Amino acid sequence: MSDYAEPIEVGAVRFQRTLPGPIERVFAHLVDPALRATWFAGGAIEPRVGGKLVLRFDHSNFAPEPVPERFARAMGFEMQSQVTRFDPPRTFGFQWEDGSEVVFELEPKGKQVLLTLTHRKVASRDTLRNVSAGWHSHLDVLACTLQGEKPKAFWSRIEPLERDYEKRLG
Repeated sequence: MSDYAEPIEVGAVRFQRTLPGPIERVFAHLVDPALRATWFAGGAIEPRVGGKLVLRFDHSNFAPEPVPERFARAMGFEMQSQVTRFDPPRTFGFQWEDGSEVVFELEPKGKQVLLTLTHRKVASRDTLRNVSAGWHSHLDVLACTLQGEKPKAFWSRIEPLERDYEKRLG
């Protein structure tokens, strides 16, 4: 299994990662605002389908590098979202502000957990490349966090990943 996203249909990619469990711990890192802030974005959640989700982006919580200028305006940004799927501890989904949908599915595999992240309804190829590089780097941080390690890089991975996804997504 590759850490890279695979295109699954027009405007959609799927990631799969094997992470240290148990499944309840991984699920908590998806939905608990304080834990989610350690690898992606904090913010309040109404834990039910149709509930509100706030994503508050502050990468200083986990990114040990300075923020590149092109991303500086996104720091402190809040996105209002809506929970589209909520089935603890297996499934969590939400709508992105552009109408696309992100779904996390968890499956226990012994002491590990298979995480499948699917991002659908992405409007353009450029956006798909950008979200693929972003999710890839965020999932790297999640894996480090669950392994009890501090991430060594986040921002310095984005541009090389964007180039990789430019080739991979065609």
